[in-house]
Amino acid sequence: MTDELGPFLKARRAALSPYEVGLPDTGQRKVAGLRREEVAQLAAISVDYYTRLEQGRVQASATVLATLSRALRLTDDEQTYLYAVAGKTDARPRRRRPAQKVRPAIRRLLDQLGRTPAIALGRRMDVLAWNHTAAALFTDFGRLPVAHRNYIRLLFTDPAVRALHVDWQHDARDAVAALRMEAAATPDDPALAQLVGELSVQDADFRSSWAEQRVNAAAYGTKHYRHAVVGDLTLDCDIWVSPDGSGQRLMVLTAEPATPSYDALQILGSYSRNAAAIPTW
Repeated sequence: MTDELGPFLKARRAALSPYEVGLPDTGQRKVAGLRREEVAQLAAISVDYYTRLEQGRVQASATVLATLSRALRLTDDEQTYLYAVAGKTDARPRRRRPAQKVRPAIRRLLDQLGRTPAIALGRRMDVLAWNHTAAALFTDFGRLPVAHRNYIRLLFTDPAVRALHVDWQHDARDAVAALRMEAAATPDDPALAQLVGELSVQDADFRSSWAEQRVNAAAYGTKHYRHAVVGDLTLDCDIWVSPDGSGQRLMVLTAEPATPSYDALQILGSYSRNAAAIPTW
């Protein structure tokens, strides 16, 4: 993933204005954001060294990465990604990954949440399991081939799922930013590389979002949906990470009680309870 370091640095400096880092803005700039010279100045490194970093001709030390993180005003997620693509995180040999299997505790939670949409996500945002309300909100996952049960894939390639999201562009960009973080943490995952490659070929919007070099854990937020049966919903989305290190996450969507969105979830919870059961595979 070291070849991702240069594009990421370029994207981050392009996103910063001189004003944000305390530098004067002359108003006569040929490129967006900061110049290489300005980043080098802020990081207290030579312009030549920083140039070679962006060009992939030299490896950054942990000390340099720390100063670049401060100079580029990186968020915690962006710093995690920076160290990962620079090869300064977990350097232990990668073990063969076992097949993904939903944890029993997560499966029980899905069933017990009832009228609250919930999805168990695995590596690469694969949809491993779901409850009937999530199926009523998004799609009947059980009718899809297992290989197509992937949140990112559906978000970009399924017209109905795409239309469901009122602010699709925002939600899609956040999902891609989260996938990019996973790509940095698991650079040797061939299935993830295949997913990114397929979506890059199939969808111009995915190519554009992937090229932005954004990173974001996307652990919580507010989602706006327009459902064909119950209309508009505003839901809080929280993603809980399994404590066992498997990388499995539970995505839960809730509504404020005594609101139209809450009432709509109650309707969805009854809409297809018998038609969209949690899978047993």
